[in-house]
Amino acid sequence: MKTLAKAVAVLALSAASLSAVALTNADLYGEAATPAAAERTSCHRREPRFVNVNHGEIVKFVANGQEFAWDFDGLPQAFDLKQVAPQGAIDHSVRVYIATTLNDGGLGD
Repeated sequence: MKTLAKAVAVLALSAASLSAVALTNADLYGEAATPAAAERTSCHRREPRFVNVNHGEIVKFVANGQEFAWDFDGLPQAFDLKQVAPQGAIDHSVRVYIATTLNDGGLGD
């Protein structure tokens, strides 16, 4: 019976520690960067449906009279650029596809 109680206690502590290491938005998607740090610029005059970037790449976006830069150093996963763009910069769905590189092996920074 004591073994069962210990096992339950260990499982409860394990579950509590897992919630403490939840991924943040920066972990998932990357983080805002200064436009001057961008390695390239992507201008959106028309309505593209997707953009391809490399993991760890900093890209400046110019759309709807606004510009912003994003460092794609989060998880190498596809997501909608509207999730990270400033309000009003992107007025339609633009899927970002992040390619892994040999430099990082796709495991992040």
